[in-house]
Amino acid sequence: MRDLKKYIDISFKDFSRTYGDGIETFFDPLLYFLVWFEKLLINAHWPLIIIVIAIMAWIGSRSWLVVAGTICSFLVIGYFGMWEDTMSTLAIISVSTLLCISVGIPIGILMSRSDRLQSMVTPVLDVMQTIPSFVYLIPVVMLLGIGKVPGLIAVCIYAIPPIVRLTNLGIRLVNKEVLEASESFGASYSQKLFGVQIPLALPNIFAGVNQTIMMALAMVVIASMIGVKGLGVPVLRAVSNQYLALGMLNGLAIVALAIIFDRISQSFGKRMQKHLESEHGV
Repeated sequence: MRDLKKYIDISFKDFSRTYGDGIETFFDPLLYFLVWFEKLLINAHWPLIIIVIAIMAWIGSRSWLVVAGTICSFLVIGYFGMWEDTMSTLAIISVSTLLCISVGIPIGILMSRSDRLQSMVTPVLDVMQTIPSFVYLIPVVMLLGIGKVPGLIAVCIYAIPPIVRLTNLGIRLVNKEVLEASESFGASYSQKLFGVQIPLALPNIFAGVNQTIMMALAMVVIASMIGVKGLGVPVLRAVSNQYLALGMLNGLAIVALAIIFDRISQSFGKRMQKHLESEHGV
């Protein structure tokens, strides 16, 4: 076993030395976009950011209570001097969620079309959800070093399983009678997928997006350990130096973001489900 462990360590070190630079170059566009988006949020005037977020909260929830809570939360965050860290956290959460959606939904669609692929991907998702985050941080850091991209990849590894699982589940739960009706009207595969299955599976897909955002926020503190700026950095510093007030304030800011995203995405998913049920006479 010792020889096997040494062989694995040496092989991975050789791999990282040989291909590490190429892998970093591959992720450079992602790094540039993340840095640009983070600077955009930090340098934008705070009233503009709050207005945009309030509009998004209204579009998602259609609740003045949620909008008022969102505005008050961001005002309190700014008052206590956590604005810049919050914008950094928003940047990495937004980019990681977009990545998880763009990768996870296609994988979930493919899984829904093939039982064999589902049986192959499901154990991988189980490992991604259950393995301690510190374990997969090791190869990520060895390949890409310390910085934003390794943290983003770590967040995506932890957060992508829900969107994959729920996309697969949502498409599989689409009423077969509805599919048969679309086939009787001569719908092609792409028409059935984009015109029937995905629209009817949207409530499940949005539930997956909701869980992905929650899990990404849960990784904020862990990601701060490998150089990702945001609310996790002062929390980590508070743990190291026993600063109770600093840790509590930034921890509550993370909680506030989680509650805001949760309420908005859940409300939007419920409204989408009611609309689809009334449209199809369910």
